[in-house]
Amino acid sequence: MKLVLAIVQDKDSNRLANEFIEANIRATKLSSTGGFLKAGNSTFIIGVEDERVEKTLDLIKKNCQSRKQYVSTSPMTLNVSLEGQVSYPVEVEVGGATVFVLPIEKFQQY
Repeated sequence: MKLVLAIVQDKDSNRLANEFIEANIRATKLSSTGGFLKAGNSTFIIGVEDERVEKTLDLIKKNCQSRKQYVSTSPMTLNVSLEGQVSYPVEVEVGGATVFVLPIEKFQQY
């Protein structure tokens, strides 16, 4: 048995959750926040049999594609004055999924 932790962008999470339901893959969904963009994410915690790991990973890959998005940022300056600083858009890649697959030593359900 394996523990799959999948961190996905919120925009992808509902579609992925529905796919898990259709495939009879039980997952717990937690709200989380990314450190870089400080944007909403969802973290799925999935306990799955070894033979179903690839199916689980395929569903994540199919439903969590990366895409380009513009975000506003301020330039980093060395002076203390905030005068003249303006936000400007920067293109970044968002979405996709960060996935960890971990061995489970013991599983119990009460």
